[in-house]
Amino acid sequence: MSQPLTTTPSVKDVTESIIFPPGDIYSDEPPLESDLHREQIDLLIRLIKWWWCDREDFYATGNLTIYFSPNQKKSEEFRGPDFFVVLDAEKKDRKSWVVWQENGKYPNVIIELLSDSTASVDKGLKKQIYQNIFRTPDYFWFDPNNLELQGFHLLDGQYQDLVPTESGWFWSQQLGLYLAVYFGKLRFFTPDGQLVMLPEEEANQQLEQANQQLEEERQRAAILAERLRAAGIDPE
Repeated sequence: MSQPLTTTPSVKDVTESIIFPPGDIYSDEPPLESDLHREQIDLLIRLIKWWWCDREDFYATGNLTIYFSPNQKKSEEFRGPDFFVVLDAEKKDRKSWVVWQENGKYPNVIIELLSDSTASVDKGLKKQIYQNIFRTPDYFWFDPNNLELQGFHLLDGQYQDLVPTESGWFWSQQLGLYLAVYFGKLRFFTPDGQLVMLPEEEANQQLEQANQQLEEERQRAAILAERLRAAGIDPE
């Protein structure tokens, strides 16, 4: 007696059978630990957006949920990073980062801010998720309270400790910038060691340079006037 024919479902059939959650999902993040955490996240976002203000091919944000499983709206064991950057992504506002609506893209860089209640998760579970699922090339954690900073780079599927410079700076291959503690804050530095500044910091620096130049000119004028008087010439 002949057996009934069986067919293996095609990839198309399997894909169509999966019910993807809607992509328009709001972020679902808990409140930030402290003002230090909020200020640090805002600082990092502002700095990278200003540094790359002429680029339209990246997305940078913080404390925003990343939805990465099409079989559930939210992982019970995971919430969004404190700060992350996705390269080769459209620069626009989002309610959350939904991987299956973003061509499968995951963050290229993630920074977690440690606290007493989150440090073990950031150093354990989240690090494993970023390594094994996200495959995020650069991962850093920073403690705003004790200024602990550590970096990792994905190599052959495993996170390897980044070796800091003699000054304690960590290189981010993905950003093309150093990360370092500067006056109690985590900041970015260029490859040649220049601080990446906010627009108001740049304006203040330019003002200080202009005032310094004026003061130097005033001193040169005073010296010249004194020399003229010594030669019996009225500088007026």
